[in-house]
Amino acid sequence: MTTEKIRLERTYTAAPEKIWELWTTAAGIESWWAPDGFTVHVDALDLRPGGILTYTMTATGADQVAFMEGNGLPLSTTSHKTFTDVEPARHLVYSTLADFIPGVEPYEFLTDVELRPTADGGTHVTMTADAMHDEEWNGRLAAGRANELDNLAKTVGE
Repeated sequence: MTTEKIRLERTYTAAPEKIWELWTTAAGIESWWAPDGFTVHVDALDLRPGGILTYTMTATGADQVAFMEGNGLPLSTTSHKTFTDVEPARHLVYSTLADFIPGVEPYEFLTDVELRPTADGGTHVTMTADAMHDEEWNGRLAAGRANELDNLAKTVGE
């Protein structure tokens, strides 16, 4: 396991309250959370410290289905997150259980999301995630999260 962090930043024209809503409601999460070629369905959401987010992500695009099958991964995986810090429209921290990787013992990693208002009424988002168990999965995590943040921009009309 490496100790590096994966850090991504984006600035959106939408206000922090709108970004927060998209990040913390079932409808919001389902509208942008999945990388291209995947869909997300929220199964449970309890937004509070100690609360959970459980969702199922399913590969739907032809390339993504082929990738998943070619790597021995299921087409659908259920993700389990536990919120550790919830400050509306400002800060969200959650632990993710990585229990879907063939041949790797389950482990948890943290994601820290900061929302800061910009001078023009938009939002600067900084997402920092703990590294995963190897460089290949760090790359997958970074690419997936970057794609999700790009999808968030599309969702808010940018």
